[in-house]
Amino acid sequence: MQVLCSEPAWGRRTETLESELSTSTEGLEPTAVGTAVAEPGTPERAREPRGFAFTYWLATYGLFLGILTPILGGLAVRVQNMVGLDAAPGVLGLVMGVGSLFALVAQPLAGRLSDRTTSRFGMRRPWILGGVLVAGVSLALVGVVPSVWLLLVVWCLAQTASNFAQGPETASVADQVPHLRRGFISGLAGTATPLALLTGAALLNAMPNDALRNLVPALLATTFGLLFVFTLKDRVRLEPAAEKFSWKEFAGTFYFNPRTHRDLGWAWLTKALIMFAFGALGGFLTLFLGVQYRLSVEEQLGFNLSATMVQVAAMVIVSLIAGKWSDKVNRRKPFVIVGGVLVGLGVIVVALSPLAGASGLTVILVAEAILGIGAGLFFGVDQAMCIDVLPDKENMAKDLGVLNIANTLPAMIAPFLAGTIFIPIGTSLFGGGYALWFAFAGVVGIVGGLLVMKIRTVK
Repeated sequence: MQVLCSEPAWGRRTETLESELSTSTEGLEPTAVGTAVAEPGTPERAREPRGFAFTYWLATYGLFLGILTPILGGLAVRVQNMVGLDAAPGVLGLVMGVGSLFALVAQPLAGRLSDRTTSRFGMRRPWILGGVLVAGVSLALVGVVPSVWLLLVVWCLAQTASNFAQGPETASVADQVPHLRRGFISGLAGTATPLALLTGAALLNAMPNDALRNLVPALLATTFGLLFVFTLKDRVRLEPAAEKFSWKEFAGTFYFNPRTHRDLGWAWLTKALIMFAFGALGGFLTLFLGVQYRLSVEEQLGFNLSATMVQVAAMVIVSLIAGKWSDKVNRRKPFVIVGGVLVGLGVIVVALSPLAGASGLTVILVAEAILGIGAGLFFGVDQAMCIDVLPDKENMAKDLGVLNIANTLPAMIAPFLAGTIFIPIGTSLFGGGYALWFAFAGVVGIVGGLLVMKIRTVK
């Protein structure tokens, strides 16, 4: 793949915008613990502050570990133990779906508030600190609450708090990292998801009860998040925003005009469709193993660990290579396109696994490898591509938060669709409700990958 020597006018406009995003710090100054991204009027720095990449990766890994361990199987097992295998899909869909609704609201709101924060401790740090602490406590409670309704409450609180941390954390990349290092940081952060999945699967398999399956990831998430908070060279906003935070601005936190910002709109839609497919397995693969292959809870968790190891090996290797390579060739779209298509194909192969009979579990492992390669390409480059299409340097965290709705909205819709429509209807019609669900989600992911071609201001 070669970088063209000449580029159209929209490419030059993109570089100008990226330069403005990286160098504009009007109204900002260093905090007591570090320096700002750049002094006003100085050229873009060549690298992010020393230590930022490592602590940002740890914080991302910890937050994903805390949230993804329950999603990977912890919630499914917890619900099975509460209501039984037959009733589990509906209850799991309710808990995961409502929790994602809270996440959908929380992250763009946190981003907008951090953009406007004038605390002497920084713009991002106060929100990350509060989010990390509340999320840690809530995630620990997931494993010990005695009823479905209390489980719903603490899971919603955990989703809200973790997104209040994640929104400003992601915005710190736009604050701190220059354009031609964002692919590397995106690729590095992309490894946090698979490694969190692997660690979570191992903890689920190793811990003897629901309480420890949730407490240990919660403690690690809190520890790594606090490390990032207290080492972040955050920016301080000296002047308040020109306009007061009104109800109109609050409503504007959750949307943008896709006709005015077409590429941001396409980036949002493609991310949503690909994440819909990627999240389709989630806790439902665990239930699928119990229904289709008659595995016990212990066997479900053991196979989940094997499947996650296969997926993670592919994701980590591909994510690191893809992020660095996208910087080198100065291209993002091809990686995200192929990644989305492979994610969809991997989920479809899971749907087809029962056709292989006794080899069905082996086929699922092959599907996990395909999905892992696709997810590595996607997660390794998608964050860099999304930052590249941001239209407003004054509201970066807000726009990143709106983009994150593309992560959380599918996570809200998918469990409801799976637990209340596809699985029950497919089971009653032909006994293959889980296969129907996985096949539908896979097609959605492929469409999302192909629609990335609609984005024009990123190569």
